[in-house]
Order: sequence, then structure tokens, then C-alpha cells
Amino acid sequence: MVRSNRWVNLGFQLAALVLALLFTTLILLAAGAPPFDAYANILRGAFGSMINFTDVLAAWVPLLLTTAGLLITFAAGLWNIGVEGQIMLGAIFTTWVLRELQDTSMPPALIITLGILAGMIGGALWAMLAGALKTFGGVNEIFGGLGLNFVATALTLWLIFGPWKRPGVASMSGTVPFDDKLALPAFTGLRLSPWALGIAMIAIVIVYLLLQGTYFGLRLKAVGKNPKAAFLLGIPTWQYMMFSFVLCGLFAGAAGAMQVVAVYHRLIPSISSGYGYLGLMVAMLINYQALWAAPIAFFYAALNIGSIQLPIVLHLDSSLSGVLQGMLVLFVLLVEGARQRLMKKA
Repeated sequence: MVRSNRWVNLGFQLAALVLALLFTTLILLAAGAPPFDAYANILRGAFGSMINFTDVLAAWVPLLLTTAGLLITFAAGLWNIGVEGQIMLGAIFTTWVLRELQDTSMPPALIITLGILAGMIGGALWAMLAGALKTFGGVNEIFGGLGLNFVATALTLWLIFGPWKRPGVASMSGTVPFDDKLALPAFTGLRLSPWALGIAMIAIVIVYLLLQGTYFGLRLKAVGKNPKAAFLLGIPTWQYMMFSFVLCGLFAGAAGAMQVVAVYHRLIPSISSGYGYLGLMVAMLINYQALWAAPIAFFYAALNIGSIQLPIVLHLDSSLSGVLQGMLVLFVLLVEGARQRLMKKA
């Protein structure tokens, strides 16, 4: 019976994927573009060369870190929309530590480590603010998170064009790039750092074990399923909610730190690269199951990188991949709703 249900669930998920592809194909046809050429170019852009493939992995790292954190808040029944801002604050804190320590005699490895830890703290503090608004101010975490995202964006721009601006330059390219010694070691000629890759993989393993194999994870899920019942059973509800925000902020801050020390090597205006919102889609698509986070996040990262080929080759907007990503989540939710209704009738 259990095996039969698994096959049924897989069938519904495949149906959602087919529907998303059909919808995107219709959009391509309406735009007068050849669908199969578009999909082929996305694949070529993601896997056509070693450079492209490692670019996908480089994008996979912050997306996986963000998704890992979001799985914790989702387990607590919270929509941490403010994760975008938490990524930005992680990048800001990392940049601040690197700027302060770059001219000291400290070993570069120690400076990088302190920068990453600072990024995690920055993300956690920003998440705590969203949690405090929810817990003590009665502000819905969606509205509070969105507001904090705008504040984080404004703070990033102020630092880039204000205190941390490049001398004699008013540029959107960001702050002064850090010396190569303050970058995580990368594969020769590639943007991918094995250290960043390892950190992301360790993060998702930690979250999986936390949610699936610990007493804390069980209580967190109880809070997410029914806060009132959990409170009556003696679980400190608001403390668990706050702690879920903090843990999510730690992972989001780590994602922002990776953007600084492994990708851009400076603070730029779009440092979050939309990974917060993309992580939300990944988390919804996998139905909050940590086991599927890595492959689905990789799929989304491949779509993001592969779509760069579309404006170059077919003169299409690269946002087509965003249409496919959004439709995939939409159809998964619709199909899941249909499945639950059919199962109840059966």
C-alpha cells in the first residue's frame, strides 16, 4: 500500500512537470520561438562545457544554503519571506569584516573564516528581527519580511554609494574588489570553490538530520502543524519559532557570505541574486522534504545559468526560465491539491 502511494505521488509530480513544460511551450509558440531550440539552448548553456557546468554548481551553492534554512522555518509553519534580506545582511557583515581585517597581519584563511561567521551572524540577527516582529509585534512574517527586504536593499545601496564607495568612482559595480588572498580557493580557471561546495552539502545534511532524526525537529514540526496543541503539550511555542528564524538566518547569511568570498569578491547591489525567492520555490516544490533539496536546487540553478543562452542565440528574454520555474511550482501545488481531493473521495 505504501509503495503504491509512492508511485501515485510520483505520477502526480510528473504530471505537474509535463503541464509546466506544456504551458511554457505555449508561451514560446505565442512568441514565435521554436520551443525545442529554446530547451536545447538552456541545456547547452548549463552543461555545454566545463565552465558552464561549474557555473551551475556555483549558483547551486547559495541556493542550496538558502533552501536549507527555509526548510527549518517551513517546518515551524512560518513563511520567512525576509530570507532575501538575510542573504544581503550576511554579505554586508562579511564585507565589513574583510574590509576591517584585510590590512592586518592575520592569516587570510582566518580572515575568510571570520568573514563567513560574521555573515552567518548578520543573517541570524536580521532573521531575529523578523521573528521579533512576528512573535512580539503581531506582524505577519510575510509582511514583516518583505519590509525588511526593502530595508536591506536600501542599506546595501547606501553602503556601496556611501561609506564603502570606490574612490573617485560612482559605479553600480559595487565596492572595491578584495585581494585574491581573501577569496575561497577555487578550481583553476573556474569560478567554483570546492570549499563553498562542501559547506553547502554539509548544510543540507545538517538540516536533514535535524528535521528527521532529532527531538528538536519533531517538536519544531509539532509547532508548525498546530501551535496551540503544541503549547498545550508543553512545547515553548514562541521560543521554537524564534529559534527557527535564527537558524534560517544563519544559513541565509552563509549564502550571502559565499556570494562575497567565493563569487563576486565584493559587495554588489544585487548580491542576493534572487536566491531567497528562488529558495522559496524550491522548498515548495519539494514539499519541504530536505532529501530532495539538493537535486531540485541543482535543477533550478541549471535553469538559471542555461537561460543566459536564450537572448544570445534566440534573442529571447532570459526570464523565460523564471516562467518555467514559477509554473512548475504552481502546477505542483495545483496537482497536489487535486491529488488530496481525489484521495479523500477514494
